[in-house]
Amino acid sequence: MVKHKLQINTRRLQQQLRKMVNIYSPPGKEKDLVDFIYNYLKRHGLPVVRQAVDEERHNLIVEPDDVEAELVLVGHLDTVEAYDLESYEYSLDGDTAAGLGTADMKGGCAAMIEAFLTLWENGHTNRPVALALVVGEEDYGDGAQRLVREYDFSAAIVGEPTDLRPCLSHYGYLEIQLTTQGQRVHASLAPQAHNAATAMLRLLLAYIQHFDQELVDGVYNLRDLTSARSGFAAPDNCEAWIDLHLPALTHMGQLTFQLEELHTNYLKANAQCDAAIHFNTIHAGYELPQKGPLVDLLKTVYDRHHLSFDPTSFPSHSDANTLWAAGIKPILLGPGQLEKAHTAEESVTLSQVKLAAQIYMDLILNYAKEG
Repeated sequence: MVKHKLQINTRRLQQQLRKMVNIYSPPGKEKDLVDFIYNYLKRHGLPVVRQAVDEERHNLIVEPDDVEAELVLVGHLDTVEAYDLESYEYSLDGDTAAGLGTADMKGGCAAMIEAFLTLWENGHTNRPVALALVVGEEDYGDGAQRLVREYDFSAAIVGEPTDLRPCLSHYGYLEIQLTTQGQRVHASLAPQAHNAATAMLRLLLAYIQHFDQELVDGVYNLRDLTSARSGFAAPDNCEAWIDLHLPALTHMGQLTFQLEELHTNYLKANAQCDAAIHFNTIHAGYELPQKGPLVDLLKTVYDRHHLSFDPTSFPSHSDANTLWAAGIKPILLGPGQLEKAHTAEESVTLSQVKLAAQIYMDLILNYAKEG
């Protein structure tokens, strides 16, 4: 039977979210927000510690002193860079809170923090559950990588924006870097030399055609396309980055082999092209069974809140990929909608952030150590 007498502090939660959103924290610049939350948790008596990621950046870990935590709630404190530095801050319209990071994922972080505060204030300080607020998720994931090197948890709840639908499976992710080399010459002589930008465009067309034909269930995104700033001249190098988001059980090794084969065949057919392919990030997807102690508890909590338990798959990459690779079983569950993240109109409803905090608190309160 899930205990549910405790209620989170709605006003405090809203104030915390507002303050967090108003502190700009893209990757590499999370220090001010980390310092703010560290002092906030200290003032409320939680045993928070800093975990160094590099000289200037830290994760924040809250773990009970007298029990070994098996479950960890994970949130990332960084956001993408602001679309407009003049208008990224928090605003409120009725129940809708807007601003950079409200959905991805300061709303989820604020809900996790409030869940822990409420439990601590009411004497529930010995649950086998930890809180990890990490940095760098929107860049290289170095915060999560540091976390799993020093801590050994069995399972995790990751507060990515899932619209409070539990994600028991997670897409894989492949980051591709393509480069082409050419010859720098005066622009008027460009037809007489190998133009790296032209070569890249032709190469990309071959990849796009392949993705359109073969990537039935996945998603590809041409993220960046840049050439040497050559002025009035043909560029001598060009670079493109492609993101592939792939269904949970995609065989990543087989896929990379196919792409390498495609690249090799293209170069054979286009001998004048000087190009290379690199896979800078490979994250395997995963799929958890819809049963087990944590899933069963989550079903009970959802039933208590009159919510439909309708698991889905998280279609992007996240720190959960890193946790999975380290042997941790992550479930993604957080307020906000993924389609509103990374946009100029990012927002989340306060009622959903409050419900997320209540769900997190119920999970922590009723989580029993396995074995």
